[in-house]
Order: sequence, then C-alpha cells, then structure tokens
Amino acid sequence: MVRIDVSSDDSFAYKISCTQCEVPRPGTGTRAWSTRRAGEDNGYMAAMDRWILHLTSKHPDAEAPCLAYLPEARARLEERRDGRG
Repeated sequence: MVRIDVSSDDSFAYKISCTQCEVPRPGTGTRAWSTRRAGEDNGYMAAMDRWILHLTSKHPDAEAPCLAYLPEARARLEERRDGRG
C-alpha cells in the first residue's frame, strides 16, 4: 500500500506498507512492515528504494513493475553506505 500524507507544514510524506510482513512493535505486539520518508529531495525515491529492496529480500518471487529499478536502488544504497565511510 502506498500513501502520501500532507503534514501540518504542507509538505508531503510518503509511506509504503507491506500487507504480508509483520515486524515487532516494542511493548504492543507487531505491526505491518513499512517505510516512511519525508517529501524533501528524493523522499519518494528513498521510500521506493526501501520498498524495492524489501521485495527482493522478503518476497523474492514477487513480480512488480518497480523491480525494473532494482539496479538503480542498489547503486543508491551503495552510494549511501560509501558516504558514511
């Protein structure tokens, strides 16, 4: 599920949730896996990258049009990791 929220300062926030995966929620059980990114520069791209990487690691047999961008998502992840040095 993809949701675009508008925050109180009129900026966008992108949230992508997985309808199949649950992750621990400390003290309250579990919740759906999701990623939320502010709508600043490349916020949507960062959310989609996390979603693409989630799909490939947790749902390797899934078919989705966004998987065409897997090489680019991996390259951006590698750039971020290299930048942290």
